[in-house]
Amino acid sequence: MSDLEKEQPQIYLITPSEFELSPFGDQLAAVLDTFEIPCVRLRLATDDTDTIGRTADVLREICHQREVPIVIDSHFRLVETHGLDGVHLPDGAKRIRYIREELGTDAIIGSYCGASRHDGMTAAEIGADYVSFGPMSDTGLGDGTLAEIETFEWWSQVVEVPVVAEGAITLDAAEKLALVTDFIALGSEVWNAEKPPEAMIRAYLARLS
Repeated sequence: MSDLEKEQPQIYLITPSEFELSPFGDQLAAVLDTFEIPCVRLRLATDDTDTIGRTADVLREICHQREVPIVIDSHFRLVETHGLDGVHLPDGAKRIRYIREELGTDAIIGSYCGASRHDGMTAAEIGADYVSFGPMSDTGLGDGTLAEIETFEWWSQVVEVPVVAEGAITLDAAEKLALVTDFIALGSEVWNAEKPPEAMIRAYLARLS
């Protein structure tokens, strides 16, 4: 993903944690044909590598046919075997150096750093291609700590590594983030809404413009 000059943030898509492959594949293809999406992240609740691998193969073809990179959540050892573009790490900077050595310089490595500026800076300094902060509102998970808009404002002023906002992003939060983040990561906000995914993405883009 390329660094942006704080123009309108782009929508970074995260898959649902569970889905039926065939209908979701068609749904994802339709979204990618409609909008300019810079990256898709495969995130599944299961740890079954066969299921993840089959899913990765199908979604990779959908994404790569449209020249959209696809990264996988956590399972970095599946990146090369399934032709993916990189990995998103949910544990900050802990494994970046090791995984960079394993995957090489061309792989995308993203790092989720919760609400910690320190973890974000560490990840950026040791080679993350992007850093994400979140959640932006209560998810009912974790300890309830939220990433603050001020963190994104500070990051946009002092760090060149792209920053992603993710986790329970409301339309109002997206509007506040519009000038201080490079990417808005949307998952359940799009796929679990009452409206179709395309309608939800348009609603978010309207708030980001």
